[in-house]
Amino acid sequence: MELPAWFEIGSLVVLVLILAADLLLILKRPHIPSTKESTLWVIFYVTLALAFAGIMWAFVGGEYAGQFVAGWLTEYSLSIDNLFVFVLIMSQFAVPRRYQQEVLMVGIIIALVLRGAFILVGATVIENFSPIFYVFGAFLVWTAFRQAFPGDDHSDDVQRESFIVRSLRRMVDISDHYDGKKLRTVVDGKKIFTPMIIVFAAIGVTDLLFAIDSIPAIFGITESPFIVFTANLFALMGLRQLYFLLGDLLDRLRYLHYGIAFILAFIGVKLVLHAMHVNELPFINGGEPIEWAPEISTWVSLGVIVASMAVATVASLVASSRDVRTAGTPDAAASVVAEEKGTPPTA
Repeated sequence: MELPAWFEIGSLVVLVLILAADLLLILKRPHIPSTKESTLWVIFYVTLALAFAGIMWAFVGGEYAGQFVAGWLTEYSLSIDNLFVFVLIMSQFAVPRRYQQEVLMVGIIIALVLRGAFILVGATVIENFSPIFYVFGAFLVWTAFRQAFPGDDHSDDVQRESFIVRSLRRMVDISDHYDGKKLRTVVDGKKIFTPMIIVFAAIGVTDLLFAIDSIPAIFGITESPFIVFTANLFALMGLRQLYFLLGDLLDRLRYLHYGIAFILAFIGVKLVLHAMHVNELPFINGGEPIEWAPEISTWVSLGVIVASMAVATVASLVASSRDVRTAGTPDAAASVVAEEKGTPPTA
């Protein structure tokens, strides 16, 4: 079965209208959302995604609905990890907290445009060149290794943003201070850009790099461009509220990257097995499909994704709670002070 054209078009129209209404709401009333407001919005978007999956189940069956849920959860987990970099960008450029909603919303729109282009290219390549699954699979396994052993804790991202700042300052005049949410301001009678243009550029480049990682991952779950795009759309729609809801909790999710790495590695292996199952490369098995290569079902993928994120989240929160309890002991407090002062913890 295939998704009806009217269903795809109607769904995209409704979702774009919701996204536009969200953007207009921010532009009309820029503010710092409360925890309650952020929680309600996140619940709304999660419920909307699950309702959308239920509608897909009713129209075209459980297989497509399962692909959407698995793809959405994968993109959502990757988006949570992306929030670490967004926090770095906001801190590095000292974006006023009141206007961070608008910055995130612009970043989301940029991400949707970039990912839409990647999805069209990816779908075309997959349709005409099935061995691309070998490339996607190997790339995801390599990305999983980078995710599990980052080493520099996002310092590369900070260096990248610094390069963007230097490049932009060479090309255009940029003021040293923000002027509300404006992109342009007047300094000494001359119109120049505000630092907000740098922030948008940094968010855009970061979104581009995230798309390179995430699009192959979701194509490992489904080959439907519509499901790939809607899964990305739902994952990104709740990202702005999630940014304010999690806040300092991001630092507590210390094992999140291990869960994401496992998911990426699993999907990478799944893609390689799928490539073997439909093999057309002449130097592998004489150009014939490898029959013993298993096809991993959508529901197995969904189970692995949910289990990986659940284990990583629970382990992170347990470790964080243990650290909080330990930090209250005299020995721990002495160690912290000693580390700050550069002296031995005991005499």
